[in-house]
Amino acid sequence: MLDRYFRFVRAVSINRIGLLGVALTTASFITFVLLELARLLGVVTQAYVGLISYMAFPAIFILGLLLIPIGWKRAQQQTGLSGQELLDSKFGEGDTRKGFFGSRVALSIGAMTLLNLLILVIATSRMLHFMEEPNFCGTACHTVMNPEWVTYQESPHARVACVDCHVGEGVEALIDSKLSGLRQIMAVVSDSYERPIPTPVHNLRPARETCEKCHWPDKFYGQKLKTIAHFAEDEASTPEYTTLALKIDSGRRGEVSGIHWHVAEDNEVRYLAANDTRTKMAWVEVRQPDGSYKRYTNRRVLEADASAEASGPATAGHGADAVRTLDCIDCHNRATHIYEEADVAVDHRIERGLLDRALPYLRREAVAAISGSYANREQAAAGIQSHMENFYRRNHPEVARTESSKIDQAVAVLQETYQRNIHPQMRIEWGTYRSHLGHKGGGGCFRCHDPALQADDGSTISADCTLCHSILAQDSPAAFAYLGEADSTSQDFRMHEYLKAEFLSYSRK
Repeated sequence: MLDRYFRFVRAVSINRIGLLGVALTTASFITFVLLELARLLGVVTQAYVGLISYMAFPAIFILGLLLIPIGWKRAQQQTGLSGQELLDSKFGEGDTRKGFFGSRVALSIGAMTLLNLLILVIATSRMLHFMEEPNFCGTACHTVMNPEWVTYQESPHARVACVDCHVGEGVEALIDSKLSGLRQIMAVVSDSYERPIPTPVHNLRPARETCEKCHWPDKFYGQKLKTIAHFAEDEASTPEYTTLALKIDSGRRGEVSGIHWHVAEDNEVRYLAANDTRTKMAWVEVRQPDGSYKRYTNRRVLEADASAEASGPATAGHGADAVRTLDCIDCHNRATHIYEEADVAVDHRIERGLLDRALPYLRREAVAAISGSYANREQAAAGIQSHMENFYRRNHPEVARTESSKIDQAVAVLQETYQRNIHPQMRIEWGTYRSHLGHKGGGGCFRCHDPALQADDGSTISADCTLCHSILAQDSPAAFAYLGEADSTSQDFRMHEYLKAEFLSYSRK
C-alpha cells in the first residue's frame, strides 16, 4: 500500500513544477499537523503561530495542489503527448486500464481529492474556531488591540468570548465580521488605523442579539445596593461614602421608573445624536401608551444649527448618521473594556487595601503621580517612583525611613494602575474613553435627562434622581447616613428626611 502511494507520488511529480507542487503540499500538511498537535498539547500558544498555521500553510497546501496539474499541462506541451498517453507512460497500462469503477489512477486521484478536501475543511474549521478565541482577538494585532486585551482580562466579561458580543449569531454576522476583520488587517498593514480607536462602534450588533442573550430586561427585579468610596486629599485620606439603592428593575406597568425602564418590552426610546460620539442629543422620542411618540428637541442644537445655516448650508447639520433605538450599549458603553479615571482608580485601590492610608496625603500624591505627563511607559514608571519617594523623603522623612515597604508597595500599585489605563502607542490617556454609567461630569444620564430637551408643550424629561436610585448617603462619613435619625439642626435635615422616606416607601412596594 505504501509502495503504491510512493509510486503514485513519483508519477505525479512529472517535472520540476509537479515536484514543487508535491513538495509544498506534503511539507505544509506535515507542518500543519505538527503545529496543531503542539497547540492542542499547549506547547504553542502564541496567536502569531496560529496565524501562520491556519492561514499560511493551508494557502501553501492549495498552491501545491494547483501546481501539480499545471506541471502535467506543461509536460503535455513539451512532449506533444496526449493526456492518456502521458498517463500510460508514467503509470503503466495496467493502472490506467478502465475497470467497472474506473481505472486505478482515476480511483487514486479521486481518493486523494477527497482526502485533500477533507484536510481543507478541517483546516478551515480550525481556522474559524481559532479566530474566535479571545487570545487571537487580543494578541494578533498587538499594538492596536493590546489596550482592549488588557482591560478585557480584568473585566466582568473576562470569561465571555469577544465574538459573542462583537459578532453575534448567524451566517450573515459571521461574513460581516470577517469582511470587517479583513479591512482592519489592511489598516494595520498600511498603518492607517486611527489612534485612539474611535467610539462608539457604529456597526456593533444590536444589544438584543448579544447582551440580552444573558441579561434579560424583564427579569431585572428589585434594588441593588452600591457603595462608592471616595477619599479626601487631606493628610488622612479621609473616606467619604455615597450609597445608592439602584432600582435595577424595568419598572411597573404604567409607571415611569427603574433603570431598565428604557429597554423594557413595553417601552421604546429612540434618539438622533447631535454628534458621532453620541454625547449630545438632537432630539429624543418616547413611545406613548397609544403608540405615538413624544419628541423632546434640544434647543441648543436647534440654535446651533440655525446659526450654522445662516453662515452657509455646507456648515449646517449635526453630524450623526441615523436615528437609533436606545439599548444596553447606550449606557453600558464600557461594559467590558473599562478604563478608569485617575482619581477613581486610586480610590478603588485604597478601598481594596492595595494602597495604605497610613501614609500621609496618600490619595493626593497618588493621583498626582499617575496624572503626570510622561512620554512613554518607562518614563512613567520612573516618574511615579520618583514622585512618591521624593515627596515622603522631603516632607515626611520619618515615614520614608520607617514605612519604606508601604511606599514601595504604593509605587508598584500605581505603576500597574498606569500601565493598565494608559497606552501611549494608541494615544489613550486619562479620560479618553469615558463611561456613560451615571452622570459624572454632566454626561451619561444627562445626555437625555437634560432641561434643554423640550417637547412642544414645554415639558422636559425628568431629571429626578430617585427615578433610578434611592440615595442612602452622599459624600457622607457613614455609608448609610440617611437611614439614621436626621439632625433637626442640620441644613440637610429636610433632604435627609425626604431621601429616607423615599427609600422606605419604594422598598415596601
